[in-house]
Amino acid sequence: MHPTFASIQIAAPELVLTIGSLLTLMLGVFRGDRSLVPLTWVCVLIFGIAGVAAATGDQAAAFGGLYVADGFSAYLKVMILAAAAVSAVLALPYLQHAATGRFEYPVLLMLATLGMCMMVSANDMLTLYIGLELLSLASYTLAAFHRNEARSSEAGLKYFILGALASGILLYGISLVYGFGGSTNFETLSATLRGPAGQSTGVVFGLVFILAGLMFKISAVPFHMWTPDVYEGAPTPVAAFFSAAPKAAAMGLLVRVCVEAFGGMTFDWRQIVSVVAIASMLLGAVGAIGQTNIKRLLAYSSIANVGFALIGLAAGTVEGISGVLFYMAVYLVMTLGAFVCVLQMRDADGKPVETLSSLNGLSRSRKGLAAALAVLMFSLAGIPPLLGFWPKFAVFTAAIDTQLYLLAVIGVVASVIGAYYYLRVVKAMYFDEPAPAFAASDSRVNAGLIGIAALFCSPLGMLAITPLVGAARVAARALF
Repeated sequence: MHPTFASIQIAAPELVLTIGSLLTLMLGVFRGDRSLVPLTWVCVLIFGIAGVAAATGDQAAAFGGLYVADGFSAYLKVMILAAAAVSAVLALPYLQHAATGRFEYPVLLMLATLGMCMMVSANDMLTLYIGLELLSLASYTLAAFHRNEARSSEAGLKYFILGALASGILLYGISLVYGFGGSTNFETLSATLRGPAGQSTGVVFGLVFILAGLMFKISAVPFHMWTPDVYEGAPTPVAAFFSAAPKAAAMGLLVRVCVEAFGGMTFDWRQIVSVVAIASMLLGAVGAIGQTNIKRLLAYSSIANVGFALIGLAAGTVEGISGVLFYMAVYLVMTLGAFVCVLQMRDADGKPVETLSSLNGLSRSRKGLAAALAVLMFSLAGIPPLLGFWPKFAVFTAAIDTQLYLLAVIGVVASVIGAYYYLRVVKAMYFDEPAPAFAASDSRVNAGLIGIAALFCSPLGMLAITPLVGAARVAARALF
């Protein structure tokens, strides 16, 4: 077989997403906005086909070493595609209520997902940048999807300006590494940087700039400033998408860059990752305490959770990386479940309500919703025996095994601080005087998603620990 055709076959998930996005775009152009519902389900079908292709495809390098398909990328792609499919489905009732049901929404989701799949399979700085920018350009448009609302336009503009700055920083770092390391290929860089080039000041500066650009995408401190504003201003389904799939993709890309490209400079990047992890955990925990908007609270929660996941990366071992992958899989379910609950927060006129005070006494009017949200909050807080406890335990254990005791201790302290604002939500739902009742749910699919997420995070979810941890360990070993 010709090498080009062999490469295309290896990159089957991206091929499926490319063809699918072009087809849905053409169908949407001809049929107009009335095609939103069928196109959304077509989009979900395409995500499913791409997921099967990722899970069962060949594992090899392609396109002259620019792209690699391995166990690590397959694990992340399945996770990303599942989160993107859920994000597409949960948006339908919201878009129809808001009268902004445009066919471009599933198309943009598909293009963003294509960029994410390229990111986690990147084996070269050039592929990394192309995938990252494809995700970013679609994300800027999604953030400003409600173009007639001032806060949505503001969210899109803020995200675009800060994202452009992060891209410039990333490119500058890539140019420094290329200039002093002599290559943009991860494998070549790894071999080169284990020698005298790894001690070069120019390469260290390049590493710092590359990590800064990637930290922006996972909203780690001090590159987190866009997160609360964008989550609050963007449409709620878009905020749910931002909190899940792009986070997992960017975290996977960061892990691959650190372990593969800069594997010979572990001591250098471990210091950066450790400081960022500590800052993210503490700021995420403290910053959420004074929030009155549920979406801003979840934004700070995502910052704190990124900090916990970075503990596993700082360890730099197979156990640490498998802990990161396990953490992101559980975090995706918890945060998507929480955002679907937020989508149920509508007043009697059907308008979205986002204040924490509107949850007061929810257990008396919507017992099922209150119970599900309580389970998700307890799980996000990491309270055993709920599923959210075990990923934290995994990354803390990896840190202790690597003698990063201070990092583990600060992580435990930050978890205790963060538990306060999660428990505050539960307290409001069960012990405060009732606020006006929410409108009844109008989507059985979203109600089902909430139930699935709550059951997954409940003690029943412990049945999924063994297969999830096993898959994460196999994926982590593919990097070493």
